[in-house]
Amino acid sequence: MAQAGPTAVDFHFDIMCPYAYQTSIWIREVRDLAGVDVRWRFFSLEEINRTEGKKHPWERDWSYGWSMMRIGAYLRRIDMDLLDRWYWAAGTALHVEGRKPHRRQVAMELLEELGLDPQVVTFALDDPETGEEVRREHEIVVDKGAFGVPTLVFDDGQALFGPVLISPPTGPAALRLWELVTGWLEFPEVYELQRPKQRVDLMAIAEAFAPYLAARDWVSVQRPTP
Repeated sequence: MAQAGPTAVDFHFDIMCPYAYQTSIWIREVRDLAGVDVRWRFFSLEEINRTEGKKHPWERDWSYGWSMMRIGAYLRRIDMDLLDRWYWAAGTALHVEGRKPHRRQVAMELLEELGLDPQVVTFALDDPETGEEVRREHEIVVDKGAFGVPTLVFDDGQALFGPVLISPPTGPAALRLWELVTGWLEFPEVYELQRPKQRVDLMAIAEAFAPYLAARDWVSVQRPTP
């Protein structure tokens, strides 16, 4: 079904982010229904939330989201579809199944489940260029003012944070949300519109993110929106 509006988007994500995962489900639906070209790009929550004195993620031998994205960068060189499949598998493992894809052995198991060589983990981490790819894309979108994910970057250079959701719409509702989101591009000086979260909303978010909360091996950093 052809739709008016942008026909392509850079979708910046970190596999560790539960909100980006939910939004990625929606953008895949938009892609499949409207033919929008979704280009998966990287963003590091570890780096953006790094406190002074701690190592940068690229200074560690293994660094949760950073290393998973390096695997994705290696796969993307072969085919963007492989990165799409890797993000789907690792994101589903963490945010739905409560597994720990941020651990090397689980990452290897997921690659094998995808029919890929589990040694891709080693290949990706032995290749310094995969880290440079992640870092470049992170810095490019941070230079646009990005502070978290999901962040959408369009071909005209505009960037939007969100949409932030926990129940990705499907079918016509997914396309309607795409229409509303991309409608913001007509108003480049509209910076923020946010729905206050009531107790019932926070309870729903906690329920939706329960597998992720149980599987994470880190403390999430909550920073106010700039």
